[in-house]
Amino acid sequence: MQSTNIILIGFMGTGKSTVGEQLAQRLHYERCDLDEEIVKATGKTIPQIFAEDGEEIFRQLETNVLRQLVDGNRRVIITGGGAVLRPENVQIMLRHGRVVALTACEQEIIRRVERDQNRPLLQGNVKEKVRELLQARAGAYDFAPVQIDTTGKTIEEIVDEITTA
Repeated sequence: MQSTNIILIGFMGTGKSTVGEQLAQRLHYERCDLDEEIVKATGKTIPQIFAEDGEEIFRQLETNVLRQLVDGNRRVIITGGGAVLRPENVQIMLRHGRVVALTACEQEIIRRVERDQNRPLLQGNVKEKVRELLQARAGAYDFAPVQIDTTGKTIEEIVDEITTA
């Protein structure tokens, strides 16, 4: 595996954070979580940023922090599910790393995210919101050269797939 950044993308609940942690450990890469870095930079939680500043401000922060993170090397960069919504971010990712999209079936995503209070886009009926967002983002992750379905797989199996892809 080359000494380059690995950028994990995918819909919420596809396993980016969990897989990213294990992948970074296995490769001895630095683990960088885009959302965590935004929280550090602003002193606000993601739900606070959405509530107080709006999604557009959050997306701009996301782009700014992504630019900083890709400036390093040997990093596993874990993105938020909506980071791919800006074409600028897609170009940054493709230029500065190996992009891996994690996917999962709708039922698996719902099962993984339904108890998480830290997801501002899922307030209300979680099943309905997940379905709406999946439809709205259909094809958004297709640009990634590596696509891995995480449904029913262990973290170890997913990490193996990424390192051998």
